[in-house]
Amino acid sequence: MAACGLDFGTSNTTLGRVAGGRPELLPLEGHHRTVPSAIFFAPGREPVIGRAAMEAYVEGVPGRLMRSLKSVLGTGLIEETTPLGRERLRFRDVIARYLAAVKARAESAADTEFDTVVHGRPVHFVDGDPEGDRRAEETLREIAASVGFRQVSFQYEPIAAALDYEQGVSQEEIALIADIGGGTSDFSIVRLSPERHARAERAEDILANDGVRIGGTDFDRMLSLGTVMPLMGLGSPMRRGDLAVPNAYFHDLATWSSINRLYNPKTLREIDETRRDAARPELIDRLYGVVEAERGHGLALAVEGAKIAASDTGAAEIDLTFVERGLTASVDRASLDAQTGTLASRIAERVGRCLAQAGLGPDRIDALFLTGGSTGLPHVRAGLTACLPRARVVEGDTFGSVGIGLTVEAARRAG
Repeated sequence: MAACGLDFGTSNTTLGRVAGGRPELLPLEGHHRTVPSAIFFAPGREPVIGRAAMEAYVEGVPGRLMRSLKSVLGTGLIEETTPLGRERLRFRDVIARYLAAVKARAESAADTEFDTVVHGRPVHFVDGDPEGDRRAEETLREIAASVGFRQVSFQYEPIAAALDYEQGVSQEEIALIADIGGGTSDFSIVRLSPERHARAERAEDILANDGVRIGGTDFDRMLSLGTVMPLMGLGSPMRRGDLAVPNAYFHDLATWSSINRLYNPKTLREIDETRRDAARPELIDRLYGVVEAERGHGLALAVEGAKIAASDTGAAEIDLTFVERGLTASVDRASLDAQTGTLASRIAERVGRCLAQAGLGPDRIDALFLTGGSTGLPHVRAGLTACLPRARVVEGDTFGSVGIGLTVEAARRAG
């Protein structure tokens, strides 16, 4: 029996343990220490997770892909069911199957059973809703217990990232930890030092803690709505009156956690009726084709890939030839900023709130520690660094810092 740290993220998951006195993340998919937070259900087969789930979907294997599972925590969707072949599963049961598979892989890699877990959690599962936050944590606690963890506790994800960063700190400093992930953006201001790292109780060193439910999947959604969905009919007129085509379908199709809601005969009938009354039915034909073929996740993957490519190289093409021959959409740094700039600004605003909570000016922050995949978005990074112009920018392990910190905390609590 052993303790572990589990970072169940919107986009990726890690699980770590302490071995030989040092924290390590266990391989969860081949040699990879991270596994995408995705699960694929194929009729008559055991579900597969991670990269294998994504590959099965991309290769056209009949079945249902579910991704961004964490996004439903704290929402009414958690108790809703989704059809998976001949059965219907609640979303909480889907999460349980995913986490059970992660736990089993980690135990196989470590050759031990984990009965104690420190689970990472965002500062806010749900913005402005303390009761929703409480329900989300309790749901995650129940799910963890259902897959075999007998002792379950939680740590804020930015605090966990601070514990990872602190392992390399040589003198006392005040750091702002920015964990910008797939579903949330979380911040902590923490006093760190080699001496403090050895203490079991660190509450007095946490000077501020805040977050907002904005992450990489929200950038995907806004980029999709601004760039791809107009090619499917978003904003196009109906034949009669001043009405535009109903937009609910496009918002669901652009939102990772809502895509599967479209895959039912009723929605197809509604889209078909809309097509008959649309001024540009050829656009609605594209929408109908994507929903009928259940290729919404393929669309989202293409948008996500273009977001990353445009961030890295300045421009990208979204290949939509699986929707219609020759169909593409262009994305460059300027259009990415235009479609998602409001999100980046809202994330940066939280830095000011954290400083006010801590009673500190920007010049008192010695280091800005960045972790999480969405810190790779140039306008997000620029917004954060502009808030703390004198702070030293420190790059964390993009997908591993939180998991390492949770592992440190798990060993400490078990200790």
